[in-house]
Parts: sequence; C-alpha cells; structure tokens
Amino acid sequence: MSNPKVQHFFDEPTNTFSYVVRDPAGEACVILDSVLDFDYAAGATDARSADAVIEYVRSNNLKVEWILETHVHADHLSAAAYLHEKLGGKTGIGAHIRDVQEVFGKVFNAGVDFVRDGSQFDRLFHDGDTFTIGDLECRVMHTPGHTPACLTYIMGDAAFVGDTLFMPDFGTARCDFPGGDARVLYQSIRKVLSLPAETRIFLCHDYKTPGRDEYAHQTTVAKQREANVHVHDGISEDEFVQMRTERDATLDMPRLILPSVQVNMRAGDMPPAEDNGRVYLKIPVNVFRDSASGDHYGHDR
Repeated sequence: MSNPKVQHFFDEPTNTFSYVVRDPAGEACVILDSVLDFDYAAGATDARSADAVIEYVRSNNLKVEWILETHVHADHLSAAAYLHEKLGGKTGIGAHIRDVQEVFGKVFNAGVDFVRDGSQFDRLFHDGDTFTIGDLECRVMHTPGHTPACLTYIMGDAAFVGDTLFMPDFGTARCDFPGGDARVLYQSIRKVLSLPAETRIFLCHDYKTPGRDEYAHQTTVAKQREANVHVHDGISEDEFVQMRTERDATLDMPRLILPSVQVNMRAGDMPPAEDNGRVYLKIPVNVFRDSASGDHYGHDR
C-alpha cells in the first residue's frame, strides 16, 4: 500500500485543520478543507491561510490535482475557489451537496439563479467512488450524520474524516444541523472504525480538552476504538444517540454558520454581486435559535 505524505495547516480562530496530501512517488497532491479567513464584524475576507497553502505547494513544486471538501462546513469559509484560481485542480464534494443546497437555498432565499444540482463543483462523489492523486489510489466513503453530504476520503493508510470524529478525548460531531442524524452518524463512525487498526485518521477540527496543552490533528482507528469518549467499542447505538441528542441540545450555532454556508454551498464562491456591484452575505433572522449555553458557542461539536 502506498502511503501519502501529509502536511497539515491549522487555523486557530476556527480550530480548523486543512491538509495537502501528496503522492509519495511524485509531485501530485490534493488540498483538503481549506480556509478563507473572514472578519465577521468587518465583513472582510483575507487569504493568508490559503496563501500559506499556496506557498507550500509552490515551494515543493507540487501539482494540485484536486481541491476537496469533506462536507459543507458551518464553521469556516472555504478557500476552494481562490485556490482553484491560483493553482488549478478539480473541485469535489459529496453528491448529497444537492440536499444541502436545497435546504439552505431556501433558508437564504437564494432565488432561481442559484442552481441546486451541485454543478458548482467539478465532481460529486458517491460512496465507493475512486480517484487518483498521481499514482496514489483513493477511495470515497459516504459518512453522513453530521450533515447529509459528509465524506471520508481514504488515501492509502490515511483517512480524512471531516467532522465525523474528533480526538478520542473530545468525541464526535454534533448532529442537529438540517439533515443531521445521530443514529446515522453512529453507523458512519462504525464504518470508519472498521478500517484497519493502524489507519491514520486526520481530523478537521480540534478544540483541546481541559488539561491537554497542544492541539492535535492525527489519531488512529485503534485509538478511537479504544478511547473515544463518545463512541469507543462497547458503546451501543442507542447509548450514543441518547448522549448525542442530549449534548446537541446544549450547543449554540457555530459563530460563522450564516456566512460560511452561503459560500461553501457555492464551492467557495461568494453570492453574485447585486445591482450596485457589491457582494452581500445575508443574515436571516430567527432561522436558528441559540441555546442558553454560551460556553459552547462557536464549536462544531
């Protein structure tokens, strides 16, 4: 089995890990779950996180073949469109992006000009689909539950799980977004944990538990099965669903969900400019009602 070279990038304001994954035998690579920096108060974007990825790609003479998303993120804006413009590569996401676009197209009253067929992306992946990075064969696993469109990308001995799992001491992702389902998430996680024990699991987020000093982006199937606080071996589906449902009821919406989804469901593009030439991101009022528990504010967990 060929095992990819993986370089991680961390955006602390959104607790997000992005990755450049390289064919070990060549210069081909893929970029996963990129970040476009966004100042909510100023309504201003910044490309410093994406530029760090670009610098790494160019300094190592890499060729970007894919710019991929594990799902439509609710906690950060994707830099996919910016990276595509600068580096090329095909964009990809799960085929159930169409379900997400249908729901949030209505939430944001996006109108008939916003097509809901996923055509903003170059490829829509289904469970079991394969693709390559140079000579490295990759496989797609549909792992819904957090959102309908969530994917896990399996590249050699590495699995990129998006928000399905966190570090073992932190647990699993929330399931209360539109289309989320705790029972479905449990089943998806068991699929991931059926991979070989030594499989490297790369995470999209880490929030650090009390007492852990460093952020972490990598674990293994074996460690998750042994020690994940929410879903280690021995936790039944019903036990997980009860825990996840009760926990989700205490969580507020992620701080950037409203701007993020509008951009990410468009493959990283902003909504079209209005008749004055300016681009606007909408804030629908009272669509999501915050819970009373402020200490979880902004976490996609």
